[in-house]
Amino acid sequence: MTDIHDHRLLVLDFGAQYTQLIARRIREIGVYCEIFPWDAPSELITGLKPSGVVLSGGPESVHGDSTPRLPDCVVELEVPILGICYGMQALAAYFGGAVEAAERREFGYASVEPVGESPLLDGLSDRESGQPRELDVWMSHGDHVVAVPQGFECVARTESAPIAAMQDKDRQIYALQWHPEVTHTRQGEAMLRHFVLDVCRCEPLWTPASIVESTIAEVREKVGSDQVLLGLSGGVDSSVVAALLHEAIGDQLTCIFVDTGLLRLNEGDQVMATMAANMGVKVLRVDAREQFFGALAGVTDPEQKRKIIGRKFIEIFDAEAARLDGVRWLAQGTIYPDVIESAGAATGKAHVIKSHHNVGGLPEDMTLELVEPLRELFKDEVRKIGLELGLHRDMVFRHPFPGPGLGVRILGEVKEEFAGLLARADDVFIECLHEAGLYDDVSQAFAVFLPVKSVGVVGDGRAYEYVIALRAVETVDFMTARWARLPYDFLEHVSRRIINEINGISRVVYDISGKPPATIEWE
Repeated sequence: MTDIHDHRLLVLDFGAQYTQLIARRIREIGVYCEIFPWDAPSELITGLKPSGVVLSGGPESVHGDSTPRLPDCVVELEVPILGICYGMQALAAYFGGAVEAAERREFGYASVEPVGESPLLDGLSDRESGQPRELDVWMSHGDHVVAVPQGFECVARTESAPIAAMQDKDRQIYALQWHPEVTHTRQGEAMLRHFVLDVCRCEPLWTPASIVESTIAEVREKVGSDQVLLGLSGGVDSSVVAALLHEAIGDQLTCIFVDTGLLRLNEGDQVMATMAANMGVKVLRVDAREQFFGALAGVTDPEQKRKIIGRKFIEIFDAEAARLDGVRWLAQGTIYPDVIESAGAATGKAHVIKSHHNVGGLPEDMTLELVEPLRELFKDEVRKIGLELGLHRDMVFRHPFPGPGLGVRILGEVKEEFAGLLARADDVFIECLHEAGLYDDVSQAFAVFLPVKSVGVVGDGRAYEYVIALRAVETVDFMTARWARLPYDFLEHVSRRIINEINGISRVVYDISGKPPATIEWE
């Protein structure tokens, strides 16, 4: 069987907000891609034997004393290189070109005029035949290249950037000042496809079917005849892991569904119906609500809540595993963005925004070894292999739900009363989105419990009850997000239903914060 990792590209991260998006676009073309920091150990970079390297953008200037530089080992690989934005400037600086601060910075749309033949741009045009062969692209830079290095040639320009793209075809080094990875660059996918398939000559082996086949083989080799324990949450990631492991090792998998009291309304019954009854997965249901609410009593700090919930999960897994014979492995639904966002592990440059229960809070004395079959996958890839494994579309395209559940959607202290109110309010919101045909129009939607009381009027009397905030966002990569412009009449309908149907809620508000500056979740 051909190894789907045989053809791989590396993305070196110079600190860009779009670095993950570059990798996702390359994978969508069908080629495996990994992200590493620009200063990763040279032996690591060379040892991976990539078919090509992409240099990301970044917020720095090449003129700084300690700013990122193009590593020698990348050039010494003698494989195709593509520099994007800062990556282009790093290439120019490394090979002796000139980079200066632009008189007019470019942020947003720009019209690019190709001025030379290039494998990345050939055959691309946004204009009718006979008109200038211009391309609509997305720029985001303050510095630009003003003189190409020896051996390079300029192949595109804009009104503000006389050298918007350059290349050294002999050494297969290409550079674009714009961002081909964003959807705003209309033919960006075609540019990346030219680089990945035509220049790097990679085979598109990275497909849902091949990922499933390869992962099943890896799991079987790693696990052998051992028993595996999976904490089943009902979310997309853990459900896909369950389906994947069930396909790989069958009855060697035991899933433990822990009812934390912090899940969606009626989620326990839904999980048992989907996994145990319909798919034949072995699932043990554990009622641990008292344990979780007890452990969270008096705790208000979000990070502490995440760690407590993570540790409690593992404690329960260890206790349940002790009752089973031969359990050696703990399976988790960790995915690639979890690793990057939690610890900057893939790039070394990402700040810790928040920890995730499946990559943080694990006790040092945990008796089980980890198996994480989704660890190198992005969310969209997880969904695709879920469909490949036969999971229902409604399950696979369910909105993301945090590992700690409602524990981080209840601001401040977590109480069982608050969780009950929030679960019901959230259920009303999601039900209304489905009824209005709006669920698939937003990337994530949920309710948040605010630990403050507000005066309201219910019937003929005054009420002094809690506040619910609704949150809905639109996003491509979940690294940046825009608040969803839901219709006012719809929001009024949701608010009325929540207040009328749930005793204890007197006011509903709508969150109109983007990411950045806010995060998608409130905690």
